[in-house]
Amino acid sequence: MRLRWSHRNHVAAIRQRRRTLEALPGFTAEDRRIFPDPAADAVLHQYQEAYVGQMVLPVGIVGPMTISLGEYRHAEPDGRLEEIGRRTEKVIIPLGHTEGGLSASMLRGIHATSLAGGIHTAVLQDEMTRDSALVFDDVATALRVREWVIRQEAELKAWLNDPANPGYRERLPNGRTRLSSHARLWSIEPRLVGPVVHLLYRFSTGDACGPNIMTRNAFVLNEEIARRLEDQGLAPRQVYLEANMGGDKKPSWEHFPGGHGKTVVAWSVLPDDVIRRVLRVEPEALQQLEWTGLHGAHASGMQSFAFTPASAVAALFVVTGQDLGMVGTSSMAQATVSRSDRGLVFSIRFSGIEVGTVGGGASLPHAQTYLRMMGCLQPGGARRLAQIIAAASLALEISASASMASRASENFFQAHWERGGIRGQAGSPH
Repeated sequence: MRLRWSHRNHVAAIRQRRRTLEALPGFTAEDRRIFPDPAADAVLHQYQEAYVGQMVLPVGIVGPMTISLGEYRHAEPDGRLEEIGRRTEKVIIPLGHTEGGLSASMLRGIHATSLAGGIHTAVLQDEMTRDSALVFDDVATALRVREWVIRQEAELKAWLNDPANPGYRERLPNGRTRLSSHARLWSIEPRLVGPVVHLLYRFSTGDACGPNIMTRNAFVLNEEIARRLEDQGLAPRQVYLEANMGGDKKPSWEHFPGGHGKTVVAWSVLPDDVIRRVLRVEPEALQQLEWTGLHGAHASGMQSFAFTPASAVAALFVVTGQDLGMVGTSSMAQATVSRSDRGLVFSIRFSGIEVGTVGGGASLPHAQTYLRMMGCLQPGGARRLAQIIAAASLALEISASASMASRASENFFQAHWERGGIRGQAGSPH
């Protein structure tokens, strides 16, 4: 008989899933540790379907990291991001991972940059994109529609963003309004691909990461556009909410310059004596490594150049409740090393860090603790978190690069030999 597997999270369904696991060969009484206490159940089941239990990961903290952080706002009428304030702070960095050496290496990078005055960060762009598509029978019709969208862009934006729009009052069955006032549409860019008009919507989403709220607003706008086109005898054959040009969870050349998520740059200038004393490598060796790595990246067709940004991004995503499917796009990065009269300038630019500090997994109790620890629960917290992630990634990049630049990469090998591989064999901590 086929088991009817419910995705729902009522008590009977959760118990059924747990009984199924307990009946599996090899399941032991010790394995029931994945089933938390009822109080945790009451919280966790809200965050995904077919809920059964929890996974525990070790979290370390490194720092304090000295960071110069910018504060920003979107300027009218084009949504351009402008800096309105800046302050230097010392921030503790929580990292959730099982990668041996990661925390120690980042801590070394933090120590080196702090001795040199810290890491500076800036947000260059902050928007989320959704690529809806209108499919027609022929290119000529699609071309007419593209031109119509260009002419109507200002009116369509005004219609969607108008607080008097009924969609901001109309309630869905889940109690939410049909439109979200937290997603502000700034531009519509129509792109023609054969008989298809791609509509690249650019939204700002406040402190939410944004995919859910901009999806709601894009869906309503698509309906309105299709209705208006139908009145003109130009009804599309099909409308897709996302057609793969939006950049969501898919690293792409389109969004490598920026434009999907928070485009952030972080940099620090390290004097030669700090490099030699803390990183234990000659400055010239780091420049030689960058030259070699750039050619290797080019020859292999890499989309970007940096040694290990995904490790830092993932470790901070885990502890702050971010969507882990966005690690790939959020870790698109370009690292550089250059010489100045004060030492070596290390920088890293992230194309689009997709993070939020309200909604989704950021609302989990543990995520709230770590976000609060980093000062990211106040307004503007999402941009602050993106800058912290960029700074932490740069610290790791500097330290890991120094290890790789050592003679025959001996330091890199030694770190992995001592800290990598299987752990947990020696019993309790001591």
